[in-house]
Amino acid sequence: MSNLIQLNDDIASIAENLWVTVQLPPSNVEARKQAGKVVQFKLTGEATVSETQIADTVIPATGKIIVPLSVFIARKDELLTRISNGEVGVWIDTHEVLADLVNDQADLNVLPIIAVHVERFADGRIFSLGTLLRKRYGFKNELRAIGDVLRDQLFFLKRSGFNSYLIRADRSANDALASLKDFTAPYQGAVDEPRPVFSRYNRTA
Repeated sequence: MSNLIQLNDDIASIAENLWVTVQLPPSNVEARKQAGKVVQFKLTGEATVSETQIADTVIPATGKIIVPLSVFIARKDELLTRISNGEVGVWIDTHEVLADLVNDQADLNVLPIIAVHVERFADGRIFSLGTLLRKRYGFKNELRAIGDVLRDQLFFLKRSGFNSYLIRADRSANDALASLKDFTAPYQGAVDEPRPVFSRYNRTA
């Protein structure tokens, strides 16, 4: 069964995944350590992808693909026809700089899908990236959360503008569906509802 949840007109359902997420080859870079322990998150802007990884990334010859940001930028020329045909999306890691994508692809809405990848959920950068893509950069197409995506995050991902969620492989998408209705009337304004709760209701004396 598919582990992809999609929102259409605010109705969530489990859907077939039509996109192949292209993976980078493994890195030979030694893990960062602090006080003898492996650091479980990457710093924003930290360079983590080598030229060798980019060159060695295997891109399927056909079908709809979501490629890593570094591969999209470095190998864009070989993807131009497929980009024009709406067959190429981009995924960005939470530590990567969104400006790199914006500077390379001025019109983000050429991309039918942008995915944000969480290697290990340790902070809220995915929510910030979703909000920036929707509000600052006007991205209107599918915004997908991938990687370490768990049930408890879905409601807040929706508030940040995400409309599809690839649930972690060891978890059930059926169980996660209900989490999108965990709260009925959020207090704060966000991407999915800009008005805070006090402005949505008429109060009479």
